Amino acid sequence: MAGLKENNPDVIRPKTQVAGGGMKLGYGQNRRALSEINKNIVCAPTSYPYGLQGKKPIPAKKPLVPVRRPVTRAFSTQVTTNKPSLPLPEGKKPKIEKIPDQIENEDLIDVEDDFNAPMFVQHTESMLDEIDKMDEDIYEEPVLDIDEADKDDPLAVVEYIDELYAHYKEQEILSCVSPTYLSQQHDITDRMRAILIDWLIEVHYKFELMEETLYLTVNLVDRFLARRSVTRKNLQLVGITSMLLACKYEEVSVPIVDDFVVISDKAYTRQEVLDMEKEMMNTLEFNLSLPTSLVFMKRFLKAARSYKEMELLAFYLIDLCLVEYEMVKFPPSLLAAAAVFTAESTLKRSTQWTKTSEHYSQYSQNHLLECAKLMVGLHQKAGTGRLVAVFKKYSTSKYGHVARTQPANFMLELRFWD
Repeated sequence: MAGLKENNPDVIRPKTQVAGGGMKLGYGQNRRALSEINKNIVCAPTSYPYGLQGKKPIPAKKPLVPVRRPVTRAFSTQVTTNKPSLPLPEGKKPKIEKIPDQIENEDLIDVEDDFNAPMFVQHTESMLDEIDKMDEDIYEEPVLDIDEADKDDPLAVVEYIDELYAHYKEQEILSCVSPTYLSQQHDITDRMRAILIDWLIEVHYKFELMEETLYLTVNLVDRFLARRSVTRKNLQLVGITSMLLACKYEEVSVPIVDDFVVISDKAYTRQEVLDMEKEMMNTLEFNLSLPTSLVFMKRFLKAARSYKEMELLAFYLIDLCLVEYEMVKFPPSLLAAAAVFTAESTLKRSTQWTKTSEHYSQYSQNHLLECAKLMVGLHQKAGTGRLVAVFKKYSTSKYGHVARTQPANFMLELRFWD
């Protein structure tokens, strides 16, 4: 006993009560618990540090240095199925399994597919997946509910506003005309149409009519000219009659027929205006309830969270489009969305088309790019030439002098996204 203590002064052996009140040392009773704790350590099995009492102590094998090795299927199975080692007979050396120096890539464990992967590996992978999902949520632009603030306003009709604009979207195809309809006219050119619309914009401004009246007037002119052949002499008559019909549909205080006769410098009589009114209504089948660009403009401006200057600039751009025959090919909703997109980009000097605007307009930036570039070109040419009614209108203080805004020339260099 004394010899054993001198050889191993720091070892405290477990003791067992025996008959007669004495104590005897126990060897090996706690070996199973230790092997359970150490079974996942990468090292060779060691022999007991001491032999039985009275025998020469057997020196313990020095444990191997822990090795960092890839988690392979073979190693994972070895770790999870390893059982506690039993005491070896005296004098027999433990068998040390050699760790392979090289491991093939195909031998690595696919942690997602292998259920025997160590728990810390699975836990780490799950944490990384959660972090990736959080990053996606952080950088994904949300779609805002633009009607949330108007739920208590009965005029906003929040309950069925989405269905209402879905109906407008379906009906707008009826308000569109062929982009080549003037080829059927033998006495009218696109230049003559532009002169007529420019003059109607000036008349509309002098009469101080509603914006809805102007857009409906231009729509009636195009729809009628697409169905009836008109002489050059009667083209202005078609214009003033279209505005008369639009006023009756939109305005509260309607200008009388004589007002349009006077504004046309008495080029037509009152009876000629009334006869043209009948012809137009029969040709258009009394259908005046069609969505124009203004209907969609209000919705898209709300989605873009617009402000006064942006609204005025968007209307300026779309009024420029009314004069140009080449813009007839675009449906009203696309013209409205492109005007909002171009106005916002012009003021912020960078392309601005959010997920919210894309959601409510149903147009991506790719869809708007062609029309937006044409609008920038019209903005560059505004104020030059003879057709300057729109430029003069939006150069006044009433419209915030937005006609003086510098065009977004950088948009002409934009390319379509892949």
